[in-house]
Amino acid sequence: MAEETASAPAPVVAAASKKRNAVTVKDVPAQDFVKTYASYLKKSGKITLPKWTDVVKTACHKELAPTNPDWFYIRAASLARKVYVRSGTGVGRFRKAYGSRERRGSQRSHRAIAAGGVIRSALAALQDLKVVELDPKGGRKITSHGQRELDRIAGRIAARRAAIAAGRA
Repeated sequence: MAEETASAPAPVVAAASKKRNAVTVKDVPAQDFVKTYASYLKKSGKITLPKWTDVVKTACHKELAPTNPDWFYIRAASLARKVYVRSGTGVGRFRKAYGSRERRGSQRSHRAIAAGGVIRSALAALQDLKVVELDPKGGRKITSHGQRELDRIAGRIAARRAAIAAGRA
């Protein structure tokens, strides 16, 4: 009797029947997501860069334009993540979020807001991709297509991080 149970093969579970946990944008680190989604936007070629991206400043209190040539893709990816995390956010709130300290020489520093045109054009590019849409209550919200796309990319990041963690263990 003991020999029969020892020789019986172990039950085989199909890979499709295993339960997988869904990974969302909120489950992965923001920096990893933004870098990965920005590179995806650049490689896919779906977003065309505006002509002014090499000369425009991101805020009136900045002295120079961004030095990273992919800054527009990074800003668009960051905006997509922010809309995903908090729906109904408008351009004014994004201007505050991307703003920073304005240095005024010997006077005290003040908080200054970012350029709205950059944010509007990045959101318009995401709207053309059907990632975000106008919310009837105000601001922008993520579309179902956009949520599916962003969650798919977050799943890739989580799988890559799990593979790295498994390699270390």
